[in-house]
Amino acid sequence: MDQIDSEARALLPAAFTRWFAEKGWRPRAHQLELLARAEAGESTLLIAPTGAGKTLAGFLPSLTDLTRRGRIPPGSAFTGIHTLYVSPLKALAIDIERNLMKPVAEMGLPVTVENRTGDTPNAKRQRQKLSPPDILLTTPEQVALLLANREAERFFKDLKYVVLDELHSLVTSKRGHMLSLGLARLRRLAPGLKTIGLSATVAEPMDLQKWLVAQEEGNEHHAGLVVVEGGAKPDISILSTEERIPWAGHSAKYAIPDVYRQLLDHQTTLLFVNTRSQAEMLFQELWTINDDNLPIALHHGSLDVAQRRKVEAAMAENRLRAVVATSTLDLGIDWGDVDLVVHVGAPKGASRLAQRIGRANHRMDEPSKAILVPANRFEVMECQAALDANYIGAQDTPPVGRGALDVLAQHVLGMACAEPFDMLELYDEITSASPYADLSWETFERVVDFVATGGYALRTYERYARIRKTKEGRWRVSNPAVAQQYRLNLGTIVESPMLNIRMVKRGESGRIGRGGATLGKVEEYFLEQLSPGDTFIFSGKVLRFEGIRENECLASQAFSLDPKIPSYNGGKFPLSTYLAEQVRAMIADPDRWRQLPDQVRDWLSLQTDKSMLPKRDEFLIETFPRGSRGYLVAYPFEGRLAHQTLGMLLTRRLDRAGAKPLGFVATDYSLAIWGLEDMGPMIGNGRLSLSDLFDADMLGDDLEAWLNESFLLKRTFRNCAVIAGLIERRHPGKEKSGRQITVSADLIYDVLRSHEPDHILLQATRQDAATGLLDISRLGDMLMRIRGHITHRPLDHISPLAVPVMLEIGREAVPGEAHDALLAEAADDLIAEALA
Repeated sequence: MDQIDSEARALLPAAFTRWFAEKGWRPRAHQLELLARAEAGESTLLIAPTGAGKTLAGFLPSLTDLTRRGRIPPGSAFTGIHTLYVSPLKALAIDIERNLMKPVAEMGLPVTVENRTGDTPNAKRQRQKLSPPDILLTTPEQVALLLANREAERFFKDLKYVVLDELHSLVTSKRGHMLSLGLARLRRLAPGLKTIGLSATVAEPMDLQKWLVAQEEGNEHHAGLVVVEGGAKPDISILSTEERIPWAGHSAKYAIPDVYRQLLDHQTTLLFVNTRSQAEMLFQELWTINDDNLPIALHHGSLDVAQRRKVEAAMAENRLRAVVATSTLDLGIDWGDVDLVVHVGAPKGASRLAQRIGRANHRMDEPSKAILVPANRFEVMECQAALDANYIGAQDTPPVGRGALDVLAQHVLGMACAEPFDMLELYDEITSASPYADLSWETFERVVDFVATGGYALRTYERYARIRKTKEGRWRVSNPAVAQQYRLNLGTIVESPMLNIRMVKRGESGRIGRGGATLGKVEEYFLEQLSPGDTFIFSGKVLRFEGIRENECLASQAFSLDPKIPSYNGGKFPLSTYLAEQVRAMIADPDRWRQLPDQVRDWLSLQTDKSMLPKRDEFLIETFPRGSRGYLVAYPFEGRLAHQTLGMLLTRRLDRAGAKPLGFVATDYSLAIWGLEDMGPMIGNGRLSLSDLFDADMLGDDLEAWLNESFLLKRTFRNCAVIAGLIERRHPGKEKSGRQITVSADLIYDVLRSHEPDHILLQATRQDAATGLLDISRLGDMLMRIRGHITHRPLDHISPLAVPVMLEIGREAVPGEAHDALLAEAADDLIAEALA
């Protein structure tokens, strides 16, 4: 400790050492190491557990440098910001401001700190440009806006540090791609810039170390690394309950009374769920049984900003006993004295669970306490796998990935808004950003041409000429209105709309008549998977999918007794590859069942009696008759996205083989397909074996044919077109409706498909679909893994393991007691059948 104290005295100004002494604290070793590296000119990634003082470590280089600089006298030459802090969440930026101002005030430091988010009043944002604070706390979108301004060079010329909080959550999305390009520009404006990345959960540190610094062709660079070991192990348990754990479902309503008792036993509880609809449901259920009038609040991204700020302020002041939240509160925020985290539903990732658990106690030397509440029996195993992973420190954060081309197009336009650019200079700058290090000059040229003309098929339309070449060979914006539109439409988050289901009539000739009554709204993600002619159930009716026109789904009355019923839930997180592997291993090893509740152990034992459980290297397929249909249930354990794509491709292959498939459903764990004939081992009148059915060649022509027929690429194109600026959501004084955006995108998509199939935005669309919507690479890995390891078990009736996915067939998201009663009745019938 003496060595650390002497090092602290050498590195820290006197005000800091006095402040630490008054608090009875000592600077931690990693805080001093990070400070020393920064002062030596090194960019650094700090990986530390919750409560280890990451935030103070990240700001120490800035605070000490600003203290030594002293306050700038009024009337001095313009001084730009000294430190830029970037957060993935508005709430986190505001929380950091509150927490940072306390030591600044207590030490009397000559430092000004302000935040700037989309919720900051415009007058304050304009004032910040003229009189910037020393430290600006902001989000990726605001960084892009500031860089697209003509005053960007003046504003950032004195920038010394960029602190990137919760870096793992920033870098893996399109927001991260946008930020990496912004960071590349900041390095040009402030060549001596140093970056500091902060994270608690990282699977591959080197990816983040490279992301933090400039790259150059043939010579990889990376930031330094400081890793904090230790910290108290969390106290994690799976809810112990006397209630019957459901075989299927996602609501976890069975556990609400037990969860409420936990709220009574703790001071402040954070309850995390994975979707906004789950948050609303859980909040209402708790409020209904809140006989003790506990102050309980709700927090998610769809709530009004004023309401969210009220909840955050109440939490910080310890005026709430519980808050139900989505991911809006799971990153880094230190909200009061939270002493318990309850995770309702499976976490879907070991790193996500670690992040959320860290909200409890928020102190490195005290264990965080968390309770996991699985919604069904498969989720019990997933929760146990996540719990085990947390204790051994396993991480499964997703990889950084390749930079998105629609984001690049947006950035190119933004740079033209700031100042005319030279293509070669901008290319060198862009390829210094890690996600774009492999970007070819040809692709970059095509992106610039797209921004300048819209591409070959659109270049005759003046509206798509957003940048023009000057006599000096530089590119500038065509007119000031283009820059205004860029600032209004900047960003990478495109909300998925709901579509009306409108009844139409089919004439004898097959022509679609005019629209009739509207039946309700369905998430677009569900409908975009259908092809014309598919039938589905909605509002108690069997409907024939006729197509999507503008912003409506057209459907006609159908009389099929066997409608296809794909079942999706676009708002859920996908199951991580790591947890999927761990669940497979747990099922294959009876010795590990001792960790599981009696109900789940009994369920797995029943499966071995009635059918079998696959070994770790086996791929189990069960087939059985039920009513007039034949069913095939497979257990890939590869997550919802991969299973949905697999189901769509398998039904096409079965249809070609004459097996008459009628539909499929997919969950995170299994896939069920049904049809009018027996499903195997030789399907379609003996023309197709199970090994042929699951051959990896389905990712070739079958995938291409399905994509060309489905609406998925059209909808993905719309998102890419919005991000790239081809379709504008907002205009001065008004905002485009979802219908207008869809009409514009559909028309352009059809034109490009016909006249320019290699258009850069179509390339971006396919890249998006393969990674984000279809999980093609994961599906390909699975098909390779199961080759030669398929085990077929023909059964007389449904097995216990198949009950959960079979219960998904025909489900509609219609809340209420009647729906719950029907689901319970269906579950009881299926369970009785499986146990017969």
